[in-house]
Amino acid sequence: MSVVANLHRKTVAPIIHCVRHAQGYHNLSEANHTLPDPSLTPYGEEQCQHLVKDFPHHKSVDLLVASPLRRTIYTALLGFQPEVDRGVQVIALPELQETSDLPCDTGSDVDTLRKEMQAKPVNLSLVHDGWNDKKGKWAPDAEAIENRAREARQWLKARPEKEIVVVTHGGFLHYFTEDWTDSGKFWGTGWANVEFRSYQFAEETDSNASMAETAKSRQLRRGTEKPLTRTEQKELMGTTHKAWEDSGYQIQSKV
Repeated sequence: MSVVANLHRKTVAPIIHCVRHAQGYHNLSEANHTLPDPSLTPYGEEQCQHLVKDFPHHKSVDLLVASPLRRTIYTALLGFQPEVDRGVQVIALPELQETSDLPCDTGSDVDTLRKEMQAKPVNLSLVHDGWNDKKGKWAPDAEAIENRAREARQWLKARPEKEIVVVTHGGFLHYFTEDWTDSGKFWGTGWANVEFRSYQFAEETDSNASMAETAKSRQLRRGTEKPLTRTEQKELMGTTHKAWEDSGYQIQSKV
């Protein structure tokens, strides 16, 4: 049965807790963007310990999903230790990888990941050769990123679990959530390291698998501030695309 068919069969879609990874070495300076698939800094590991204490939904989470880059996998393993301790594996999902083709945003080869993660509760069965070539489906242009963000949402919406943690990247999170608010607040994102927000899927038959932040999650972040309209989000998305193309974070989509 296809993913889309599963969408129509399911009655209750899961809640998605989105998390940006902890501080990696590439976050320390622009020069460090040349580092290939960097891991977490000691401070990043400390942030994960705070995530263990601060994240309020550990007991109800029954699936961990992460981008296959090292910093996201280790954030999932360290920041969600309570889940790992009770046997929840981390599923690595290539569609969640970061948007640019900079060395720091390009994942390691599958064999390298398998060797590093062989003694860890990480499921790499969905990660195949070529996932990190940044071509075609994985290209750093808006159209390709939008498509794989949609595929990731569809895959998650079809899952049987009730609450899922998704650990991914600052730039990609704007595509994934379709929320472009404050997209320039930090370096290429509006999400702080280890920031988490909770989302619910829209109507059952929505093939785009659109999500909206839960009222409680948004209120904790923004108080009573009114969210942007869909039209405002599209306008902000276009402005952000142009800024990221100019800065080299992504390439212009083919017309």
